[in-house]
Amino acid sequence: MDSKQWLMNVLLETGFHYENGHVVATKTELVHLLIEEGKITKMTPQSTKIEDDVPKQDANGLLALPSFVEKHCHLDKTLLGDKWTANIPAPSIFDRFEIEKERLPQLEVPMEERASILIDTMLKSGVTHIRTHVDLYPEVGLNYLETIKKAIARYEGKLTHEIVAFPQHGLLRTNASEIVKEALTKGATLVGGVDPASVDGDMEKSVKELFNLANLTNSGIDLHLHDRGEVGLTTIKEVARLTVEYQMQGRVAISHAFALADMVGEEAKEIMLMLAEAKVAIISSVPLGDRVPPLPTLDENQVEVAIGCDNIYDSWSPFGNGDILERLGRFAQRFNYVTEQKLATSLKFITNGVTPLNEQGEQVWPAIGMDANMVLVSASCSAEAVARRSERHATIFKGNIVAGCLSTKGEETR
Repeated sequence: MDSKQWLMNVLLETGFHYENGHVVATKTELVHLLIEEGKITKMTPQSTKIEDDVPKQDANGLLALPSFVEKHCHLDKTLLGDKWTANIPAPSIFDRFEIEKERLPQLEVPMEERASILIDTMLKSGVTHIRTHVDLYPEVGLNYLETIKKAIARYEGKLTHEIVAFPQHGLLRTNASEIVKEALTKGATLVGGVDPASVDGDMEKSVKELFNLANLTNSGIDLHLHDRGEVGLTTIKEVARLTVEYQMQGRVAISHAFALADMVGEEAKEIMLMLAEAKVAIISSVPLGDRVPPLPTLDENQVEVAIGCDNIYDSWSPFGNGDILERLGRFAQRFNYVTEQKLATSLKFITNGVTPLNEQGEQVWPAIGMDANMVLVSASCSAEAVARRSERHATIFKGNIVAGCLSTKGEETR
């Protein structure tokens, strides 16, 4: 796209329509957007005649939504692009580690190519920011990190990204501190960890080392926590406590956090308050069954919640397709988000909190000066897009089409 252009006939949400105090529909309006140097600089109603000589592209009445954020994936683990491989049962997480270590080097399609296939899939689904974890362990050193950096480099100017230095097999268990520090000087931006109690065998020491590494390298934290019950809840409390102690509010996340499904009564109130005050985010893949945390309750108590796909056909699971909107739809079904308003506002869980309308039905996106990052979908409103997993026609990053096309007939826009 040109550095200055009009995006014509874009459908935007403008408010909710109420009857008897209930939201019964979403109001929309067709507008023209002027995009300059990747930012939205003007919005004008469709009725306005645009007679300047600035290049114009027609959105054909497609609905614009904020582009999506994939907060949890593993570009180094996916088997996409390779031949179908049966999932091998594993009695324990440690057995799973060994299965994966043996399988990945034997695949016919190189890791860089498989990662690129997954990134393409995500772009087409509407994603313009990816947080990927990359395994670090003695047998591979920084090889996976360097490979994933090469894959991501192919998409410069199409998305932004974060890389988590991820000692999959245990921070303490594999003496990974030095390699994590090295990874954080070579492209990784967050420190990861796995189950400080059950994998590393010493919760307090493992979590403390996690924060020491983050503090030393001025990095964020994203901890994978599968431990249930009191072990998991104690770990969550310790993470929240150290987040405040190290003054890392807003820079720490716990992925999975299955133990939050076990909290009850006063302890639940205490933990949610700790997480909210420490600004510790909870990232969930919305697993089926009883492991999923009470995400709506966390959100209502001012705990930041995000949704990510996590497993996308890998050694851990044969499922997953890389479509974050589909995963949000699973969330909506799981937690009975069936009203127009709840469906619309649930979009925030895959957009870093950005929605076209706020809870009060006021239009807050897009606004003048914002980056022109959006996905154009075949839907009448956000609620329909979430509930129906509507078709995405084009993903736009800083004003440029990075996946799909603007023609509703399917012709690629060049």
